[in-house]
Amino acid sequence: MREGNLEAPTRHPLDWKSADFRDEGKLFAELERVFDICHGCRRCVSLCQSFPNLFDLVDATDDGEVHGVKKADYWKVVDQCYLCDLCYMTKCPYTPPHAWNLDFPHLMLRAKAFKFNKGEVHAKEKLLASTDVHGQFAGIPIVVQAVNKVNATRPMRKLMQSQLGVNAEAWMPGMAEQRFRWGRAMSYGGTVTNGERTPGKVAIFATCYVNYNEPGIGADLLKVLEHNGITYEIVEKEQCCGMPKFELGDLEAVERAKEANIPVLARYACEGYAILSAIPSCTLMFKQELPLMFPGDADTQLVKEAMWDPFEYLVARHKDGLLKTDFNTALGKVSYHIPCHGRVQNIGRKTEEMFKLIGKTVSVQLNTVERCSGHAGTYGVKTATHPIAMKIGKPVFKSMAKDEPDFISSDCALAGHHIAQGMALAGTPAKALQHPLSLVRHAYGLA
Repeated sequence: MREGNLEAPTRHPLDWKSADFRDEGKLFAELERVFDICHGCRRCVSLCQSFPNLFDLVDATDDGEVHGVKKADYWKVVDQCYLCDLCYMTKCPYTPPHAWNLDFPHLMLRAKAFKFNKGEVHAKEKLLASTDVHGQFAGIPIVVQAVNKVNATRPMRKLMQSQLGVNAEAWMPGMAEQRFRWGRAMSYGGTVTNGERTPGKVAIFATCYVNYNEPGIGADLLKVLEHNGITYEIVEKEQCCGMPKFELGDLEAVERAKEANIPVLARYACEGYAILSAIPSCTLMFKQELPLMFPGDADTQLVKEAMWDPFEYLVARHKDGLLKTDFNTALGKVSYHIPCHGRVQNIGRKTEEMFKLIGKTVSVQLNTVERCSGHAGTYGVKTATHPIAMKIGKPVFKSMAKDEPDFISSDCALAGHHIAQGMALAGTPAKALQHPLSLVRHAYGLA
């Protein structure tokens, strides 16, 4: 047996509907096997709370081995995994094609699905992961203002903590007064100019967050596309990509979201559109998780091939010689954070490349931080895990404050706000927080 894997990690399809996937005995046997390998390696101890919890449990046994850990305590490891994928993509030497075939995140997903199917996930966790449900308040006059005002009060935050499990200290997004998909033209452009690498027309998957919480991110993406003469269409209809339900282990809900979204997106893929999503977790869902859950579904695989991160697309467009570089506004000092679900797309540092391209024309002093912020979706706001999320993010908060940047920025808007909160608590508050797409629009001088 060779030590470690010298090849790029590969992913097996998720056989999530099989009897073996749901079998309790086989699940716990695999958990013990993998935990034993992790205990003998310990390279991932610095990533998240799952690994310190595991190693503490092992070290507390009589002989310091995994077989001495109570099976009931395995959940102390599983519940701390927020499926960032960094252990798999950046640390683990035993991922397939290594013979030990270790996929820690997808094993944690399997355990979460087992727990969910046993009815052991609280209703408040299910509600927190139902983004389309809370998003229904967005854009409703008077109601949205009232909801935002009430949710910002201390008594209401205390009530949300006791009843919904949302930590009273955690940053929470407000509801948008105008949804992204409302009150704007659904398409733009005329002549389509294809490049060697890039289609000349784009379909925009808005995402729950952009649609309901920060429509300005989507608006700035549209302005950048318009400035570059790129034809676009906001997809005809959409619902949540399924990532919050995926992280909960509710795979049947993920399937329902897939059945709603994939037929719509597949039509755009068939018509030669590049499909863009401005939230890395949503992009990853279509690029990786859904294709692994439904490997035999042709439309899902078609959407996978058509799905782009916005900066992956813009940088490729530049390599095709079709992106304008008439930047006229300096960005100054920018601290940029690469989120986990951006890293694991295996596309390279495309947003950083875009900032460096801008820096060839106007002043950009870039500080790139490549480490987990700790936010991780609902993990960062839950009562029990928000303090851990802040602890995980401390090295990022410190690194982002380097040289007192004019802007801090992250492709993950939630991570950006989490970082801003952490910096403020550390006494180094950010001067301004802007999404990278907003900074590109600013660099172009677009109103």
